[in-house]
Amino acid sequence: MSTTSIRARATTSRRIASPSRVSKSPTIALSEFASRREKLLKALDGSVGLVVAGDGDANGHHPFEASAHFLYLTGIRDEAGASLLFDPRNPNPKRRMQLFLRPLNPEREKWDGFRPEIGAELRARAGFETIFRSNMLPMQVLDAARRSRQLSLLMPLSQHTMPISSDLEIFRRVMERVPGCTMVDRSQVLLAMRARKSAAEVACIEHAGHITGLGFRAAMSTLRPGMNESQLQRAVEDAYHHGGARDLAFPTIAGGGFNSTVLHYRANDQELAAGDLVCLDSGAKWQGYSADVTRTLPVSGQFSRRQKEVYEVVLAAQSAAIKACKPGRRIHQVDDAARAVIHKAGFGDWFIHGIGHHLGLETHDANPDEPLADGAVITLEPGIYIPSERIGIRIEDDVLVTRRGPRTLTSHIAKSVADIERLMRRRA
Repeated sequence: MSTTSIRARATTSRRIASPSRVSKSPTIALSEFASRREKLLKALDGSVGLVVAGDGDANGHHPFEASAHFLYLTGIRDEAGASLLFDPRNPNPKRRMQLFLRPLNPEREKWDGFRPEIGAELRARAGFETIFRSNMLPMQVLDAARRSRQLSLLMPLSQHTMPISSDLEIFRRVMERVPGCTMVDRSQVLLAMRARKSAAEVACIEHAGHITGLGFRAAMSTLRPGMNESQLQRAVEDAYHHGGARDLAFPTIAGGGFNSTVLHYRANDQELAAGDLVCLDSGAKWQGYSADVTRTLPVSGQFSRRQKEVYEVVLAAQSAAIKACKPGRRIHQVDDAARAVIHKAGFGDWFIHGIGHHLGLETHDANPDEPLADGAVITLEPGIYIPSERIGIRIEDDVLVTRRGPRTLTSHIAKSVADIERLMRRRA
């Protein structure tokens, strides 16, 4: 089942061109979602768990996207108000995992799109034996709590300045009504599961990376002095669209000159000047999975001596970080490897952020409090930012951690000085 909708039948995979090959578009099978749920059910050890999709924009002005935990367990991304209840002690095996969807509203659905009735077709398409409407959730949670007397928090915990997680909010009320009921924190369980990517997940991330490569090729073929940052952004994102991506992993950053030194620059509204660099940080999504790539390009098509000097340090730092990616290492140890290169070159004060983050259903993906696992996918993005020289250089790739050694999933996107300059010489 694709991670798009349960409102329409699944379609056959399309074939799209990538920079290096044409391959069948990957997806996540229903059986994999079911396997994830079974693994979580076992980890709950008899306690009750609840995973929620979240609520949509009441005015319908912004598209709904399910929470990453819900998406990971179901593949359903467009059902606002949905939830997934784990009731391990239910005497009926078919009801140990229950999917809840909002009641049908024919009047509202004339505006938002029609939704199917609960029946054999919907159950088959969603991959669930038991589906209820959400008005049944309170009763089912009560029954589950009475059987188990233990509730497990699965959703990410919140800072004290933020609203509490939905499962905690519900479970607090349940505990007031079920004597002897306790609550435990198992919020790390899904984080750890999501941090170790399956072969299918890696294929989706890699495919997102190939589509992202189309965008960076478009950037290198169109970038020139006098162009606006927004025009460069449009060239990149149009290439994603033509490559088959429906969504961005995050808003594209296209900062030229001084703006290249601003880490999360968003305006993208300045003219790109000859002799400057542009820091281009962007990524496409495929089947809900993100790519995240940064390349720093010379607006005129050729790096100056000073720009090249700094660029080579960043590239060497990234190479050291990639080599340090091994199961059992922590990200701060990978950071140390890159930072040592930058410090030795005398640029230590200009590397002002961490080396990277986990990548997957979220651009800054699930990050369990444990060492890197075999199967983790992380970004490695050292950078040097010197505002006084209008030099901001960041190089970022997506790397799979394995026992056999790291594998860079975005290695096809040019990043050496020679390769970038060669490709830019071909500009029309």
